[in-house]
Amino acid sequence: DAYKPQRRYRRHDDGKIRDEESRVHSTLLEYGRRYGYSKEKADKEDEKAAKKRAVAAGLQKGESDVDLEAEEERRINALMSGMSAMGLQEARLTASAVGSIVGMQSEEIRQIASEYEDKHAEIEQMDRGEKVGGVQHHKRVTASLQKQIQQQQTKRDEVSAKHEELHKAYLETQAKLAETRAREGQIAEELEKLNEMETEENQEVLQSLRSLVALNENLKRQEKEFKAHCKEEMVRLKGNIDRLKSEESGILSEDQERAKMIEKQFEADKEKLHKIKLLLARKNREIAGLQRKIDEVPSRAELSQYQRRFVELYNQVAATHKETKQFYTLYNTLDDKKLYLNKEVNLLNSIYDNFTQAMSSAANKEQFLKQFEQIVEGVKQNRAKVEKKKQEEKMKRDGFNDQYLDLIEKQRLYFKTVKDFKEECRKNEILLSKLRKS
Repeated sequence: DAYKPQRRYRRHDDGKIRDEESRVHSTLLEYGRRYGYSKEKADKEDEKAAKKRAVAAGLQKGESDVDLEAEEERRINALMSGMSAMGLQEARLTASAVGSIVGMQSEEIRQIASEYEDKHAEIEQMDRGEKVGGVQHHKRVTASLQKQIQQQQTKRDEVSAKHEELHKAYLETQAKLAETRAREGQIAEELEKLNEMETEENQEVLQSLRSLVALNENLKRQEKEFKAHCKEEMVRLKGNIDRLKSEESGILSEDQERAKMIEKQFEADKEKLHKIKLLLARKNREIAGLQRKIDEVPSRAELSQYQRRFVELYNQVAATHKETKQFYTLYNTLDDKKLYLNKEVNLLNSIYDNFTQAMSSAANKEQFLKQFEQIVEGVKQNRAKVEKKKQEEKMKRDGFNDQYLDLIEKQRLYFKTVKDFKEECRKNEILLSKLRKS
């Protein structure tokens, strides 16, 4: 922007200027420049034109040494009299204006070329006996026109190159804008996901995460702006350094000190950028840590799923335990039955073995009957003990059954309470969302 052509004056009497050279000179004056590439070249061109006009008019040799500088000043004053100063906004030259100027100059160049061809054809058809002075005048006019054509073509090439650079910068800006919009869309999607994950448990953590993400984006934006500022400042400072190096050896020591101060300022800004990068990296690590902590906290849906899995696992363990307990009970029952059957078999074998000996005499028979009565009495006592133990086990079973029914009732009440609690939580979330919207 600092090196764009800026229009300083505007002419209001364009129709009064007829010749092409005056119009070119007037246009350059509108942008604060004189005709030609430098003042010396402009003076030489004006001197040559003055000599041509002097020869064509038949003036004397002494009349050609006129004061060219005074004549140039009069021409500039005459052209500036029809101009007025412009504002800052009007003085800027846009890319569309540059394109129109290129198109206009190309049309003028083609017109001048066609006029030159017509004049050249007329010259060929002229009489061979024409005066030498007229032919030389025509050659000078032709050379002047050819030079003007080359100058206009050079200007057109320069304006075209600048137009290409501006168009390239425009395309790069559009690409950056598209990338920024895509990033904004991604950020909006992430924020929507965070809003879906928001609950009463992790609301504070999400709020803290939002503030940290906003801080991160702000730091990135500041870093980008600071980088752009540093690049611009670096380009400007390098330009100043190159300009100072290209100047003559008589540069003042004050300018050298200023260049050193600028270099120190650049190093300080570079160090500041490094510190900002370190701060940004630390903030990114903190954000990653908070994200891991949020991922470690289970949501309500995950807790409900964990509960169902634990209940299923508990039921499987309970079923296996019950089956194992039944096997133990069956084994103990069969073992007791085997013990009693072994005792019964041993008793019968003892009775059978002693029966023949006991029947041999009356005393043995009476003793055998007494022993037999004692055995019967022992069997009755064992039976009474077993019956008592059976009644005790039955009472325990009834107590456990009553306790089991109470636990089932409590479980049913628990499930009902959990269902009501979930329904109330859902209503609460709906009300909270309505409250936020309002």
